Amino acid sequence: MIIETIKHNIMTSTNQSTFGVSSEAIETATSLRKLYFLRAGFSILWVILVIALAKTNTGIATILFIIYPVWDLIATYLDIQANPASTNKTPQYVNAAISIGATIGVILALQKGIPEALMVFGVWAILTGLIQLILGLRRRKQLGGQWPMIISGGQSMLAGVSFIVMANAPNQGITTLAGYAAFGAFYFLLAAFRLSKTIKAEQVTV
Repeated sequence: MIIETIKHNIMTSTNQSTFGVSSEAIETATSLRKLYFLRAGFSILWVILVIALAKTNTGIATILFIIYPVWDLIATYLDIQANPASTNKTPQYVNAAISIGATIGVILALQKGIPEALMVFGVWAILTGLIQLILGLRRRKQLGGQWPMIISGGQSMLAGVSFIVMANAPNQGITTLAGYAAFGAFYFLLAAFRLSKTIKAEQVTV
């Protein structure tokens, strides 16, 4: 009787632990999926505004230049909130600090000219791409479906280098960044749809 009771307690404890992990994974994946859709939507809207208005309106172009790293800061905060309290959030905090620095840097650089702003943007793209790559690799083990974020992080680093190299080339402006943002939206959408598979798989497990 005692042995059966012990077995029952062990099985109950194990099932509760598994349920907790699965529930936490589902909650995290669901929150990240919503965030990825939101980030994709913002990037698409940003690209549309750049193409439609930035070429003919310097004031709007300036605002759009500044808004992008500001939005990344907001999205990083939402990313932090999407993760369990026990998760190490050092990469997100580092990314937030980088985005704050990039916002200030872009504001100051725009007073000198577009090439300087593109250089700041390039450095920011390299650093945030590295953070995204690190997060993608870490979350791949926990949630799966992170290969779009891993690719996006690597591509962001390459794009950042190209922004710096081509900053002083003729006809370089904010529209140069439209392709970068568009690819970002594409990868966020892929990651969001890929996480849907993780959510369904975890729900089946639970």
